[in-house]
Amino acid sequence: MKIIFATGNAGKMKEIREILGDMNIPVLSMKEVGIDAKPEETGTTFEENAIIKAKATAELVTEPDVIVMADDSGLEVDYLNKEPGVYSARYMGEDTPYSIKNQNIIDRLEGVEDEKRTARFVAAIAAVLPGGEVVTTLGTIEGKIGYEERGTNGFGYDPIFYLPDMSKSTAQLPPEEKNKISHRGNALRAMRQKIIEKLNIK
Repeated sequence: MKIIFATGNAGKMKEIREILGDMNIPVLSMKEVGIDAKPEETGTTFEENAIIKAKATAELVTEPDVIVMADDSGLEVDYLNKEPGVYSARYMGEDTPYSIKNQNIIDRLEGVEDEKRTARFVAAIAAVLPGGEVVTTLGTIEGKIGYEERGTNGFGYDPIFYLPDMSKSTAQLPPEEKNKISHRGNALRAMRQKIIEKLNIK
């Protein structure tokens, strides 16, 4: 049995392997198995988009006993009506560096007081099991938008996502510490449990 994850993002794959490592099932990216699925993400929720990606990738898998997973995740900023939301990766254009995206969000919150800078990371994971059943999980982490980029450990919006309880951005956390509390970590741990139960993995 193996898990194929529908992403080509190296940073994301590193997190996924660290969290799913103790299942003792190989975890491969779709790039590593030569699959190139780029379905149009037409969903209005993270969960819908994760299902679209997982199903499109599963259709291209020819071997048996493969679990195909996909995620859709993003940042919701309450003051910006939950933007960028499901458009997080495409916000300001897919090829726009995150340093520019992050600065744009900071600029849009200029003068906004601390208590109104609330935000969350959301991650939905969808898995297509060997029999074709689709299961999903959702994970979140609450925080605030910082006033400047801080830290170099994370990727994407991590440098501006501030955790008041820890007085750090998620990009300032060591990877193993971030994985314990992150939205993707929470969703993946829930998915790991669902898969173990569904497939009766010891």
